[in-house]
Amino acid sequence: MDLQGKVAVVTGSGRGLGLAYAKALAAAGASIVINDVDSTRVDEVVKELRSAGAEATGVAAPVGPTDTAERLVAAAVSAFGRLDILVANAGILRDAVLWKMTDEDFDAVVDVHLRGTFTCARAAARQMREQGEGGRLILIASPAGQRGNFGQTNYAAAKAGVVAMARTWAMELARANITVNAVIPVAATDMTRSIPALAPIFEESDRSGEPLPAWLRKDEGLGEVEDVAPLVSFLASEEAAGITGQAIGLGGDRLSLWSHPSEKLVLVAENGWSADLLAESWGKELAAQSETYGIPAPRIPEAKH
Repeated sequence: MDLQGKVAVVTGSGRGLGLAYAKALAAAGASIVINDVDSTRVDEVVKELRSAGAEATGVAAPVGPTDTAERLVAAAVSAFGRLDILVANAGILRDAVLWKMTDEDFDAVVDVHLRGTFTCARAAARQMREQGEGGRLILIASPAGQRGNFGQTNYAAAKAGVVAMARTWAMELARANITVNAVIPVAATDMTRSIPALAPIFEESDRSGEPLPAWLRKDEGLGEVEDVAPLVSFLASEEAAGITGQAIGLGGDRLSLWSHPSEKLVLVAENGWSADLLAESWGKELAAQSETYGIPAPRIPEAKH
């Protein structure tokens, strides 16, 4: 992908997936605005990118407030003259089951993931519309937002909202030639490394220096953070100009296109539905069509236990 002359803001790019996205975009020729709450880490990443020959600047600030979003866009315009790509990646976790989750836990995660995506995308869209040359909004979602996940009320709700915003903004920004897509990454991050069934596999890989096993990359679609980055580079490129409003997953060796929610089965009752008729129809016609929920547990081959 040739991104020479393009300018990208990548939120939450001090480490992990965000850092991988920033490095991939820079390697393709884009100028990068790095963002993290840790100012020392921002400076380190900017220095690393510049040492590799890329143009980079940084903004140390928490994502969520409108002020941060406007600072990120202003930094791109001040340093590089424009903004073409936003990767809304910043996020935090505050996991707890419903009855133990506090207001503070809920609000903190929603503020960064959902409000932060909104404020950053709004600021970016305004700049891109003013430039009049189109652009790319790449929103980072999660399997938890698509299927739900135990102990992640706040995170799952926010990530589901991110995909809904991508579909909405794809319509609203189409005339401005700004594409909007959601990326659903699966990678070896602090969160996935804590999954009990997978922890021993990660520990063995770290200890031996060997790559993650092929079955994990193929069957579970779980690899390294660098495996996801090519999807972001592709969506940022001219080759993806016709792709918008999509939720696309990548992890390990596995690429997936997620379906949009739609009516799966429709029944019509003349003169309306009674509770008794609902109960009868559910058992007779709807129960067998009920959807599954939750992220499936990894299917670890017997020999790997």
